[in-house]
Amino acid sequence: MGVRSGALVRRRQLARVLREMRQKAGFTIEAAAPRLDFSPSKLSRIENAHQGVDVHVVRTMMDIFGVGGDRWNEILDLTRAAGAKGWWRAYGLDDHGYVPLEAEASAVREYAVNCLPGLLQTAEYARSLFESSGHIGSPAVRENDVAIRMIRQDRLRDPENPLTLDAVIEESALRRMIGDADIMCAQLAQVVEAAELDSVTIQVLPADVGAHQGVTGAFTLLSFEGLGEPDIGYVEHPMGSVHIEKAGDVARGRLVFDHLRRLALGQEESAALIERVAMQM
Repeated sequence: MGVRSGALVRRRQLARVLREMRQKAGFTIEAAAPRLDFSPSKLSRIENAHQGVDVHVVRTMMDIFGVGGDRWNEILDLTRAAGAKGWWRAYGLDDHGYVPLEAEASAVREYAVNCLPGLLQTAEYARSLFESSGHIGSPAVRENDVAIRMIRQDRLRDPENPLTLDAVIEESALRRMIGDADIMCAQLAQVVEAAELDSVTIQVLPADVGAHQGVTGAFTLLSFEGLGEPDIGYVEHPMGSVHIEKAGDVARGRLVFDHLRRLALGQEESAALIERVAMQM
């Protein structure tokens, strides 16, 4: 799962490259579109990642806009990556949800309140969580979703393209009984084990901290180092989920996360607290 491919972020990256390529050549959308046998609206959709494009069209664009040399193969490779099907397609997901974004991300910052982060969950914990939370779908659908969650975790250990996880976890999430005591003990042991990975940082926010900037709920921030894309926020709620892309809103999310990280225990203290909670199960 080391290769990032086939998700919205790659399409946005390609769209930005194509737009910059046209602009550098001195073409307006209205002037370039007829040369490509496109309407201006179609070219605009392509340049805003609202419509896909194949290598044949991109080759024509590069001819018209005078792009060659090393950039030629680089842009074609990006075009193929943007059009590739991600692994999640085999599990019934499209390219518009959280999983494709995480697959493209280089880093995840997650503030967890009511349950442990999906990237740290055991299969048994995830299954119990789905069963108790009114998960929509048959047992087969739930097992499919558990499998997706397990595959996502592979990137934490990927030697070529590791995903960095920085998690702040409310103490209440450690103590909430999801499944039975055996499931919880195994789950907490896995969290402690994951914290030993170079790619993972886990801090616990103690219950006695009191009111703080994160009391309104859990959230996740995704970063895309090397892709030239801005951070994206993600929030789940009982009626669905929302992607947050406005720069000011995401910046506030980063400030809140940094505030929570300062309030939380250090990594060693957090691991010790997790182990104590497991012994109390």
